[in-house]
Amino acid sequence: MCQTPAAIPNTSKSGHSDDGRHHSAPPLPGLSKSKLVITTLPSATDEDPFLKPKLPISDINPFPLFSTFVEAKSLLSLAFPIILTGLLLYSRSMISMLFLGRLGSLPLAGGSLAMGFANITGYSVLSGLATGMEPICTQSHGAGRPHLLATALRRTVLLLLSASVPISLLWLSMRRILVFCGQDPAIAAAAHSFILFSLPDLLLLSLLHPLRIYLRSQSITLPLTAAAAAAVSLHFPINYLLVPHLGLGIPGVALASVITNLNLVLLLLLYLRISGLHRPVAPSHDEDTFSLAGWRALLSLSIPSCASICLEWWWYEIMVLLCGVLLHPQATVASMGVLIQTTSLIYIFPHSLGASVSTRVGNELGANQPDRARRATGVGLACGALLGVTAFLFSFSVRNIWARIFTADAEIISLTASVLPILGLCELGNCPQTTGCGVLRGSARPRVAANINLGSFYGVGMPVSVLLAFFVGLDFRGLWIGLLFAQATCLVLMLTVIYRTDWGRQARRAQFLTGGGGGGGVVDGEEGCMLVNIKVEQCGGMQSQ
Repeated sequence: MCQTPAAIPNTSKSGHSDDGRHHSAPPLPGLSKSKLVITTLPSATDEDPFLKPKLPISDINPFPLFSTFVEAKSLLSLAFPIILTGLLLYSRSMISMLFLGRLGSLPLAGGSLAMGFANITGYSVLSGLATGMEPICTQSHGAGRPHLLATALRRTVLLLLSASVPISLLWLSMRRILVFCGQDPAIAAAAHSFILFSLPDLLLLSLLHPLRIYLRSQSITLPLTAAAAAAVSLHFPINYLLVPHLGLGIPGVALASVITNLNLVLLLLLYLRISGLHRPVAPSHDEDTFSLAGWRALLSLSIPSCASICLEWWWYEIMVLLCGVLLHPQATVASMGVLIQTTSLIYIFPHSLGASVSTRVGNELGANQPDRARRATGVGLACGALLGVTAFLFSFSVRNIWARIFTADAEIISLTASVLPILGLCELGNCPQTTGCGVLRGSARPRVAANINLGSFYGVGMPVSVLLAFFVGLDFRGLWIGLLFAQATCLVLMLTVIYRTDWGRQARRAQFLTGGGGGGGVVDGEEGCMLVNIKVEQCGGMQSQ
């Protein structure tokens, strides 16, 4: 008997038995007196580990309201530690800005410019590429395949290290690029000094991003928070030692951030060692890290994920550039800095919720529980809407006092106060749509998210911003009204996609993604594929003609 597995779309409408499992077909050419048997994986027996539910049917609670509360508790228990981690890392960037400000206006301007350049060309790219492993890890954990998580971790680390090479070369040329673009040579030199000593961060983030996703996909979040708290608690003393005490200046601030990330990576590796989670990660005799099919699967998810994240990150940097050509560029750029810091702080909450929803949806789809994935989506979107209302009320209530925390300039305070209500309206759409992005990540549909971001931010938001700011005369407020249009469009498209989702099909796609040997199945687009086994049996006692 000869058995040949193949992955083909399940498009046949005839020649199938009622149970959908075994099908007979006419003999193939050259195989007379043979029998062709096709077995479709989603119709396998109840004993198949692909399809075994996490709980017996009798243990599933029949009361939807109770199940909703249970799901909300699960989501919040995941989200709360992620929120704390985000706030801790946010405080780290504020400490760095504080020490840059103590060095003077030139180091502050150069360091801020370097951080923006690093975000656009490096950090956003690494973060986006790492996100591609998220659906593989969450669905593999739900399917009970820990070795697939480990393989995805190793591949992603290698992918990020490879991407760091061209990014490093770009950073080394940063000074010439900035001067060519018209930046002041002194500011360009200060920015180059900062980013030169930030180069080791690329290596550390190539480890840190995959480690965080690897743990979070298994609902392990408290160790991440504890490690972040320990690392950030040393960030201020390290800055104080390197900058005022040793007098390293701008390089000292950059090195302090590198050392903090190093401490965080070492603490996470120590946790992996103590908890025993390092065992699946260690290469074994059946190593398939370099499997071509596995790399195709990872890249088919990582590249659209990177595009989706970069498109949104780059939008805010483009807005800063547009502020520089408005009527009062100094005040508008400063006000934009305050507002971006504000929206970055608010973004921690929906981003953490989206990460939790991605974990829950991916785990349930991997366990072949489409109804539970749908419930996690509904509860997550409801929580996202509540976050949006809270963010709007916060932005509206602090509009007259918020900018005073950062500056005493009356013009900057007035500009910020006039735009904060618009920012709050943006968050009404941003919070639920960020949660929706988590749903698409958990269901391995990053290409859909990238298309939505491209159309919303650059097809709608950018033209509206330019039109209102430069042609209608709304100036600074026009830029933010354009962002409001972008967020509203993004929300409508995201909710439409989620509403039309066939959760049964997404569960079948998850079985394919986690069943292809190391995450080797390539999930192509929304439709996906059905894994099919084909075997040709030579009928006994038959003579070939």
